[in-house]
Amino acid sequence: MTPQTIDEVIAQLDLIIERARSTQSRVGFFATLYRNVTIKVKDGIAAGFFNDGPRMEKLDVAFATRYLTALESFQNQKPLSKCWRVAIEAADSWFPIILQQLLIGMNAHINFDLGVAAQNVAPGNDLPALKDDFNKINLVLGDMILKVRSNIEELSPWIKLLDRYSSQSEDRLINFSLDKARTSAWLVANMINATPTEHLGRELEILDDGVAHLGNLIGSPKEWLINLGLRVIRVRESNDIPHIMDVLAQV
Repeated sequence: MTPQTIDEVIAQLDLIIERARSTQSRVGFFATLYRNVTIKVKDGIAAGFFNDGPRMEKLDVAFATRYLTALESFQNQKPLSKCWRVAIEAADSWFPIILQQLLIGMNAHINFDLGVAAQNVAPGNDLPALKDDFNKINLVLGDMILKVRSNIEELSPWIKLLDRYSSQSEDRLINFSLDKARTSAWLVANMINATPTEHLGRELEILDDGVAHLGNLIGSPKEWLINLGLRVIRVRESNDIPHIMDVLAQV
């Protein structure tokens, strides 16, 4: 059932998380992170953080629905975007590491879904007025992924060791990636707004191809030495999926 409110989004994420626990599925990693983000957005609306609370709830629901629909389509062998197929299939594998898994999901959700959802909520001349709140929701995403990165230290000892020496540079890398994704998502929203309906399907297909390619690179970098290092890190990571989800749920 398509959610209509943020509370209904949270309820559906709770079901995904519970199912992931019972089936020992790494799908629960991104769902847990996303639940945290959704609650933060809900709290922000209640606190007046956003310029237009009702509109932000509509954006949050439209945004989340794209993820929920992609997951349901994958599970029921229905057509879905290539970028989400890459992200969900990665959850069925022993590799990549936890942080990569989360970033692959964020790649699909921000670089592909967010711009589409934003334009759907504020089409035509309404889109420019959304930009300030659009940037604010990305601040929430950025804060959450940085908090999760510190939580992952408990689950991935060798990342913790690396952080001891290079945490600032890693934070800059994640922030840079999120900044690029935010800029890209806003460009996508404007591209959709300016594209005639008869050409939009092809434009979105091209975008999907590019985002899927980036997801593959996040999951398996071309440099063999980086891939080797990530696999070594993965050997030391926890394999206790419910415990990992508990740690990721900490805010």
